[in-house]
Amino acid sequence: MGIISKAKTLNSQSPKTLLLLIEAFLYLGWARMLKLFPFKKIAPALGEPMEETGDQINEGQIAVIKNISHAIHIMSRYTFWESQCLVKAMAGMKMLEKRGVESTLYLGTSRDKSGKMVAHAWLRSGPFYVSGSEGMQRFTTVGMFAKKIDPNQRERK
Repeated sequence: MGIISKAKTLNSQSPKTLLLLIEAFLYLGWARMLKLFPFKKIAPALGEPMEETGDQINEGQIAVIKNISHAIHIMSRYTFWESQCLVKAMAGMKMLEKRGVESTLYLGTSRDKSGKMVAHAWLRSGPFYVSGSEGMQRFTTVGMFAKKIDPNQRERK
């Protein structure tokens, strides 16, 4: 798909969808920049270590979660930088937090076919996987970060 047809596709989106795609692009860039720092420096910003958020959400949050997941998956293919699992999970977490929606970022490890250690990250909000659900069952969870939202903050959103 050429750049002109990509621009036409973007231009055909509703203003609300277009803004969400732009936001996803910006948060993917922000998350990629965070990967330049040692993980122990950015980990505190990811939420409560080794805790999970619940699997219950209000009905109104379902569309928000699905739209954010969709925007991240689309825009991760069009970034000029690597936007793989951890970058997508951190961007999604930030976008959900901005809207007062709780989420849990999971980190897992496994071994590939040659025996080499590989890592994966995925993001869950309520019962939905926002990013990284592909292949997550092959990984052993070694860390998790719960981004809990203060009920007072949620009411203001």
